[in-house]
Amino acid sequence: MEKIKEKQTFGYTPDEYRKFRFWGIMFLVLFSLLYCTLYCTRNNLDAVKQQMIDDMNWSKADVGLIGTALFWAYGIGQLISGRLSEIVGTNKMLVLCVGASAALSVIAGFQSKLWVIVVLWVFNGLFQSMAWAPGIAAITKWWPGSSRGFAMGYVNAFSGFANAICSLAVVFSLRVLPSLGWRSAAFVPAVFPVVMLIIFLVSTKSSPEKIGLREYKEDDPEKAAQEAEMREIVKTKGALYPFKYVLSNKSFIIWIVVAFVTGVARYGLVSWIPVYFKEEFDIDVASGLLQSLVLPVGMGVGTLVIPALTDVIWKENRLYHVILSSVIGAVAVAGFMFLDPRTTVGLVLVEVLLFVAGFFIYAVNGITWAFAADIGGRVFSGTSSGMLNFFCYMGSAVQSLVYGFLSEKFGWTVVFISISAFCLLVAGISAVTVIVGKKK
Repeated sequence: MEKIKEKQTFGYTPDEYRKFRFWGIMFLVLFSLLYCTLYCTRNNLDAVKQQMIDDMNWSKADVGLIGTALFWAYGIGQLISGRLSEIVGTNKMLVLCVGASAALSVIAGFQSKLWVIVVLWVFNGLFQSMAWAPGIAAITKWWPGSSRGFAMGYVNAFSGFANAICSLAVVFSLRVLPSLGWRSAAFVPAVFPVVMLIIFLVSTKSSPEKIGLREYKEDDPEKAAQEAEMREIVKTKGALYPFKYVLSNKSFIIWIVVAFVTGVARYGLVSWIPVYFKEEFDIDVASGLLQSLVLPVGMGVGTLVIPALTDVIWKENRLYHVILSSVIGAVAVAGFMFLDPRTTVGLVLVEVLLFVAGFFIYAVNGITWAFAADIGGRVFSGTSSGMLNFFCYMGSAVQSLVYGFLSEKFGWTVVFISISAFCLLVAGISAVTVIVGKKK
């Protein structure tokens, strides 16, 4: 009976466990909200691409460079920030991230030269990279292995909702400062992450030790043994060895592919759907607000639900959920491109399919972070999540540049067919991995 009680409270007394759970929930909720508002200084210019094209006489490929610059810098920064946070701590990284990103967004709003904005967005990407992997590393310290699917799905849900919040912030800024045009989207949204950072710093702690508790006892013997091994590595190996350790896991390579392809699919939809609506149907961000919101809301709900299910259904291998979600997402994207939102029926079906596509495609992304926490534990989850996020944003960088070119030269059908095909590719690779694993 005592062992059961200890397992349920992860080595804490009942009073200690209640304290542990309260602060763990506080960190998860408030970091999720902080990360959500960070998108207001990341995707704010994506939401006004068409206005930038019209006002500055730039092409879609030109404005695509802005997103590409951020994605490449963000991805490369992930390789550094994940491991760095394990050394210097999460909060220092977050303060630098939010302050610098907000300042760069405001500065970009005063610019008229494309290359200057591109350079600013390179630095913005580097600073923005200082949030996700450090946050995942801290969440892992509060959430044991048996509930990480839920925790990672929850924080990733707010990453999905973030696109909706960013769209609302941009529409608000365009209405409050209409005379500034797209530039208002660089100014007003920058306020939100700064305010949220202050609330976060006042109301959270980055680890149980910060509130006078010892670390929790991992309830999974295999995960506990893995963490013990990683702690010995920290003592005996160099600072860069965690990268080698993570890459030595064969499953990690499969998840690299999953991360890359979901980066292409997710941002291929989020970045170009507003432009698609404007170009094909003359529906801009403000008048097509519902269509702009339904995709990210679907993303948020999907990653809130599916990763949590991986804790209880098919928990022996999260790839089963990846297969199912990828197939459904591919079908939804393929169906979307044949619909006309200017008709009542077409509008309803577009909204339904966009929600479904976002729900299942982004669920795969949420499952990725649960795996990152599984493989990295409390010791190397910053490293593992940073590496996976690097490949995710390499996919994002590729789509930002390539899809602008493809849509201009070959039309939108090619863009959406390729997104659907990528989803099926993930499903296929995952299915083969599961089958081969069963035969061993």
